[in-house]
This record gives sequence, structure tokens and C-alpha cells, in this order.
Amino acid sequence: MPKQLLLLAGRSLLERSVALFVAHPQVDEIVVALPAHLIAAPPSYLASSRKPVRVVAGGARRQDSVASAFQSIDRRTDVVVIHDAARPFASSDLIARTIDAAVEYGAAVAAVQSSDTVKRARTATGGDLLVEETLVRSTIYLAQTPQAFQRAVLREAIAAGAEGADATDEASLAERAGHAVRIVEGERANIKVTTPEDLAEAAARAGREGEWDPAIEGARIGTGYDLHRLVEGRPLVIGGIVVPSDRGALGHSDADVVCHAITDAILGAASLGDIGRHFPDSDPQWQGASSLDLLRRAAALAADQGLAVVNVDATVVLERPKVADHIGAMRSAVARVLGIEPGRVGIKGKTNEGVDAVGRGEAIAAHAVALLRASVRRARGSAAGPPPPRVA
Repeated sequence: MPKQLLLLAGRSLLERSVALFVAHPQVDEIVVALPAHLIAAPPSYLASSRKPVRVVAGGARRQDSVASAFQSIDRRTDVVVIHDAARPFASSDLIARTIDAAVEYGAAVAAVQSSDTVKRARTATGGDLLVEETLVRSTIYLAQTPQAFQRAVLREAIAAGAEGADATDEASLAERAGHAVRIVEGERANIKVTTPEDLAEAAARAGREGEWDPAIEGARIGTGYDLHRLVEGRPLVIGGIVVPSDRGALGHSDADVVCHAITDAILGAASLGDIGRHFPDSDPQWQGASSLDLLRRAAALAADQGLAVVNVDATVVLERPKVADHIGAMRSAVARVLGIEPGRVGIKGKTNEGVDAVGRGEAIAAHAVALLRASVRRARGSAAGPPPPRVA
């Protein structure tokens, strides 16, 4: 069995390494080079990823596998990150620093400074090894992955390999193609599983960490609640969708309880107060405002704090009309303004079984929860500057 498919606490090295990039907010797509015999039936976790994942057949050498994967990346890609499947413990911060260095310098490699004195050896007559020289330890760095490159730089590095250059990593090929490679301070914990001893160390670490999920690194959770009276002469707006009804919710804006509850949940997770603080009903600019717009603004405020929305879930409490037929449209509308897939938006309809004002049909309410995670970049498309590079 390829070592990348060996299990650590029930998850393979490959799955854990892919999960690092599925969870990373700067990465847009993932290409995995697999042994040829696995292409027809790749591991299921690759197909179920929430980011685009393509598989390609690897080659005899590492550089052949990278060349094959490079041909499969989206043509809009600006930066390409290369990572060993056998390094399942790289941190989100290390990936981010390597990407940022590649954006600035063209090529970057994670590396740690040698803590041992390094000797260059030569083979004497009879096969004995002798010290040729002692190298200056302060100049010796041990290369890791991730390694990141601007697309054009990696193209030239791959071309150097195709012309006969043989190297153990892409940074070496980039050097041979004439490019300077920036060293990014690596991590001692970013071990590569090569020997049985490495596997034992990795298994022990995975066991200590439990089933840590990088998707929720730096997670923040917030809750929200909203309630409005129902009156005649108002449209009933729920989750950004107008639901046919003889009465609608009374409020300063369009009184969309789902969007208001989710807005409060996002603001709460980001420790930014509540909807009334940012969009008070005493401010005429919010009169009749679309609550989808308020929700979009709340997500932008969270992004300014370095937080990205992972998923939201809301429950509508309403006696009538029934909302089941409109939930798909609501999920799509909310997902669109949050910049996430509809699959990460949950909306459910409940009644209050005749209890209190909601149960008597006099009001509508909604509860919501939002999961945010720490992001290492400002939100895509932020007005604070140009959009970030597309990364594969």
C-alpha cells in the first residue's frame, strides 16, 4: 500500500493532507496526483470535498507527478502550491506564509534551519566515509513543503525538468531555471512520514490531537434570534424570498426574520454586537432595506475582523403559510450574499403548536446559528484592495 494511504487515527495521510487545503481560505482548487491504478476509483473523500478536487495519474518521479498535476489546474490560477501527501501536520499559517511569499517573490519554500552540525562526506578507498568539510550550520536549511510558485515560474521549473534536470523538489528546478526562491520559516511539527518510526510518531500525535478538523481551526460560533408581528398590507419576506401570504412581518426594513437572525449570529460570532447597533431602526437609510443587504454587510464586517463564514443554520417558527416549498430558494439567496455554497446553509420551518403569539399566528420568529473561522486574508472582492490571487 502506498504510504499516503496508511491510516492515522482512522484517516489516511492523504485525506488529512488534502483536508488542510480544503479548509484553507486562500486555496480555490486542489489537484491530487494518485497512483494510476486508483484513478478509476479514487478515495471517496476526494469526491465529497466542498472545494473542486481533480485527480490525475502520477508519474515515476515526483517532478513527473507535479508536471501532470500542473496540466490540470484552472487556467485562471495565479499561484500553485505543492505539498507532500505524507506531511499531514502543516499548519494553516505555514500555508498562508508560503503563498504570500510566492506572491511577492515568485517562488517560496518552507524550510527549517538545521539544528545539527552538518558534515559533507567523501568515500575513501575501501568504501569508508570521511569528512570532506564542515558546513556553516547557520546557512543550512532543511526543505519541507508546502512550496509555492507563481504560475509562470513553476511552468519554467517544470520545463527545466522536462529538459533533463533531475531534482528532489520543485524549488530546486526553479533555481535551475534562474529564479530566486524565498525561504519561509518552516515548522518542526511539519514532519514527513518516510520510515516506520515516522509513522509511529505521526500516529501518536494524531492520537493526542483526536479527530482535529482543520476546517474549524480558529472557529467562532454565534447565535441569533428575531421576532416580528404579522400585519396586513406587508409582504412576507423570509430568507430573501417573498412568500405568498395575506400578512407580512412589520418592521423598519423588510422585516426578514431569517436574515435578521443569521445577521445577529454572524455579528455575535465576531463579537461585533447586534443588528440594532449596526443597522438601527432610527436610521432612515435602513427603512425598507433588503435584509439580504444587511446580511451581506454583516459578513463583510466579520471579514474585516479576519473571520469567514463556514456555515449557517436557521429555524423559522410560523403557523402559516407553510414555507417548505420555498426553502430551496431561501438557501440559495442566503448563500449567494454570504459567498458560500447553498449546501452550507440550513433553513427549516416549524410551528409553535398554538402556543403564545407565534402559535396564535400573530407573529413570526427565527433562531439561527453561524460558524465562522479565522481567515488569513481579507474577504474576496473586498473594497480594501484588489482581489487575492487564485491559488491551486
